[in-house]
Amino acid sequence: RILNPNNYNEKYDIDEDKQSLKKLKEAKLDEQFPDEVDTPMNVPARVRFQKYRGLKSFRTTKWDVKENLPSDYGRIYQFPNFRSMIKQIQNEQENNQHKHDHAQVHSYVTLYVKDVPVNRFEPGHHLFVTGLLPYEQCLSVLNMVLNRTNDSEIIVKSKERIIFHVGYRRFASAPIYSQHTNGDKHKFERYFRPHQTLVATCFGPITYPPASVLAFKQFPDGRQELIATGSLISVNPDRLILKRIVLSGHPFKIHKRSAVIRYMFFNPDDVNWFKPIELRTRWGRRGHIKESLGTHGHMKCQFDGILKSQDTVFMNLYKRVYPKWTYESLSIQQEQQKQQLENNEENMQ
Repeated sequence: RILNPNNYNEKYDIDEDKQSLKKLKEAKLDEQFPDEVDTPMNVPARVRFQKYRGLKSFRTTKWDVKENLPSDYGRIYQFPNFRSMIKQIQNEQENNQHKHDHAQVHSYVTLYVKDVPVNRFEPGHHLFVTGLLPYEQCLSVLNMVLNRTNDSEIIVKSKERIIFHVGYRRFASAPIYSQHTNGDKHKFERYFRPHQTLVATCFGPITYPPASVLAFKQFPDGRQELIATGSLISVNPDRLILKRIVLSGHPFKIHKRSAVIRYMFFNPDDVNWFKPIELRTRWGRRGHIKESLGTHGHMKCQFDGILKSQDTVFMNLYKRVYPKWTYESLSIQQEQQKQQLENNEENMQ
């Protein structure tokens, strides 16, 4: 496509450029200092981070999956045992193969659609018909493992609008991303970067695996770019996705395995509030808070080894995050978006 230099500025969206630059800077900062946040000086840390908690072990510490669920979870269906349901459906499909009460493969059928106006049918467009398995008309939480495509270099942020093709269905949602790991807890990822493999979690219609997944990013001009491919791994609202924040402090005075740490908190009440949570350092030391010193948030800490002055002390805090209710069926909008894209291409010529 050849751009016309005479009307180039008319097609240029400076607001979109500013947002892209801001997201790029935030992504680079998050990559350089993963999950680190600054403790506010005007708000107590125990108030600012009241939804977070410490974990002695991310792998083994228990977390109640039914605790403080959002109201949107009351609108979805949850299987008592999803794998058992899959086996039950597979057995039913095998048993029905020998029956003759349904249309056979390669046979012609006449389809009557009830309560649909004739003007909704447009000649020249394909009509796809599919049957639904049990509960596929319900909504639930879908977990899809996605691999970034090799030619896609854009950075995708969690809770950004993505268009999904899951099996034969097409819908838009704003997923959250987490690491594809074993265990009952999975770390939330703020960005879906190029060449990564993550799990996208969002609300959507129940679908049984195996189901292929295509993920598209739509731009303001209507253009779509394939950013990831993958498959559906589960329909499970109980998947624990934990967002981590890291508070950092710096050694002020060091005496053997003891050290005075500052800049992590700014008042003694916050020090006492977070006292039970374990500390770690950039160079692999482990420690804990002994007591608060003074009125400016300094604290005496004990470590399992001698601390170095250039080391940094961290405290990990976690909270559970949930996908937003942003499900949007695109079966009707598809032609409108196609027409809009064609109009934009005509205007660019």
